[in-house]
Amino acid sequence: MVLEHRLHSFLRPRPPAFGEGLRLGIWQGSGSAGTAAALAENLERLEQVCGLAAGHGVQLLAFPELYLTGYIVTPSIVRELAEPVDGPSLERVAAAAHRHGLAVACPYAERATVAGEEHFFDAIALIDQDGGLLRNYRKTHLWGPDEKRCWSAGYRHPEEGPAFTVQPVNGLGVGLLNCYEAEFPELTRRLALEGAKLVLIPTAADAWAELSTGERTDKPYPDVSRTLLPAHAFQNECFVAYANRCGEETVNGRVMAAYLGNSLICGPHGDVLAAARPEPTLLIADCLPGEYGPTHPAATRYHEDLRPELY
Repeated sequence: MVLEHRLHSFLRPRPPAFGEGLRLGIWQGSGSAGTAAALAENLERLEQVCGLAAGHGVQLLAFPELYLTGYIVTPSIVRELAEPVDGPSLERVAAAAHRHGLAVACPYAERATVAGEEHFFDAIALIDQDGGLLRNYRKTHLWGPDEKRCWSAGYRHPEEGPAFTVQPVNGLGVGLLNCYEAEFPELTRRLALEGAKLVLIPTAADAWAELSTGERTDKPYPDVSRTLLPAHAFQNECFVAYANRCGEETVNGRVMAAYLGNSLICGPHGDVLAAARPEPTLLIADCLPGEYGPTHPAATRYHEDLRPELY
């Protein structure tokens, strides 16, 4: 497999030291979906991208929503391709993370038994640089009727534990959201209150897509990358990153979707550190909280001034 891409980076001479920040990489590309062959191809690409990113000092590498299987699936495809978090596909991802010495956020289709019943989740595995599982996050807010046909919403059962947690990567607190969840300000706020300095959001924002019913969407997905995401970053004084696909996604050679390619990384002042064109890209930026002071005079802080008892 030849990995064709552009490199778009906003970097210091060296990667951030532990506790100083995080060199974040986002892979934006195109590929196949919905078959065992597509899953194998996407895994092979992930392993190549890990090597490429490691060569640029990336400390956390993120992929788009449902990267392993592709986003375009049906309930029957989900049941065929979904795996547990300790299944063979995630084992390969963990091995790649360990081999290249970087953390990986890998979105995948999860099969799990919860409350005595089999469920399928639109999930993200966050794997550390040693190949250990830091977090398995299950999408809580499903988009539209189509996702609800394919997936269960996460964290409806106490045994799943808390939905919104923060994990350290290179000493920086990282929280996970998934696609549509970028549009709920409460979720980024919740992660920031839990200590997240980076909220990472894999997505599948499309120009058009064929739904599992055979219907085709009649308008592009809203591009929230230059509206909501900088605002969420600003009002929470944290980095917010969006990892999307670009180009076409195929199932058995048939084009089933086309994506916006609007991946980006925002800083705590709502500034855009790096943004991708709609083409295969390895997007890299250094996330350094210490480079940002308060957004207001007189040390004004949104989180300290909250009065949640009123709302």
